[in-house]
Amino acid sequence: MPLSEHEQRMLEQMERALYAEDPKFATALEGSGLRTYTRRRVYQAVAGFLVGIALLMAGMVAQRIWISVAGFLVMLACAVLAVTGWRKAPKPGAQRGTGPAGMPRRTAGGRRRVGMMDRIEQRWQRRRDEQGH
Repeated sequence: MPLSEHEQRMLEQMERALYAEDPKFATALEGSGLRTYTRRRVYQAVAGFLVGIALLMAGMVAQRIWISVAGFLVMLACAVLAVTGWRKAPKPGAQRGTGPAGMPRRTAGGRRRVGMMDRIEQRWQRRRDEQGH
């Protein structure tokens, strides 16, 4: 359930106060759990890729084509996981798609950059408001 405008303003004020009081602590808290999770996922994918290489080589040595194919599939799956995990990892001190205090970034013209999910949420809110919920 999305926050009301008043709750969003209060949260933004709390974030600004935290940044003003202790910016180092605020940046350390920002996205650290997600960053750790994605980093761990990338490391696991790299380890799986190495296992896939070992399977591929073992299949070649044992002359069992199915082991080599399985190794290749493991390598392919792990490569995809590593690349997607690397791209999704937030940068230290920055959240994806937002500027300071969680506000959407602005483009060069000063307008807000609105994503597809933001537009869908806005439409959903308009429909709920029109129906009287």
